[in-house]
Amino acid sequence: MSEIILSAKDIQKSFHDPVDVKILSDITFEIKKGEFVSVIGKSGCGKSTLLYILSTMDTEYQGDLFINGQLMRNKKESELAIVRNQYIGFVFQFHYLLNEFNVIENVMLPGLKLNKYSREEVEHRAMEKLKMLGIANEAFKKANQLSGGQKQRVSIARSLINDPLIIMGDEPTGNLDNKNSLIVFDIFKELAEVYHQTLLIVTHDQSFAANTSRIIEMEDGRIIRQ
Repeated sequence: MSEIILSAKDIQKSFHDPVDVKILSDITFEIKKGEFVSVIGKSGCGKSTLLYILSTMDTEYQGDLFINGQLMRNKKESELAIVRNQYIGFVFQFHYLLNEFNVIENVMLPGLKLNKYSREEVEHRAMEKLKMLGIANEAFKKANQLSGGQKQRVSIARSLINDPLIIMGDEPTGNLDNKNSLIVFDIFKELAEVYHQTLLIVTHDQSFAANTSRIIEMEDGRIIRQ
C-alpha cells in the first residue's frame, strides 16, 4: 500500500467580510508518495486558498489536515513553521530569490534555517541539487544575473534542499515562456518518476495539468473531479 503523504478531510473555509462567504466546501482527498498532482479550475474557484491551507500557512478553516500522518489542527505557529520547513518545499509563480545572495546561498537558506546539518553539509547538498537541475555552473552568480527560467530552477533547487515529503507549487510556470515552462515541467516529472518526489501543483496551464499523473479539478470551492 502506498504511503499517504497528505490527507484533507472535509476542509471548509469561509470569509467574513462582513457577511459569511463560503470559499471552500467538502474538500476531501489524499495524496500518496510519488504522485504528481495538479489542481486546476477557473480563477476564483479556490485553488490558491486551498493551497495555503494545505501548506499550513492559513489555519482559519474547518476540517482536518494530516501531513505525514500528523494532524495540523491546534498546532502552534512555531510547530507549523517546523512542519513547513521540514516536510514542505515551495515553488511559487515568482521565484523570491534574494539578490544580495548568490545562487548557492539562496538554495541553502531553508537548510540553514532547519539547522539539521552543518553549514558545509548544507552547501554540499545545495550543490548536489543544482547539479541535478543542470545549473551548478551558475552557483556563484548573483541571483539577478540569471534568466527567468534559471531563477525558477534555482527556486526548485531551494524547495528540495531539506528533502521535503511534498513540493507545493502555486502557478510555478505562470511567469515563464513555453520553452522554460516545458523545462520546469520536465524537472517536476523527473522528480516524481526518478526520485519518487510527491508534488501538488496549482496551475492554469491545461497542457501542464494534462501530463501530470492526476488532476484535481475545482469549481466554486468544491472538487468536481479527482
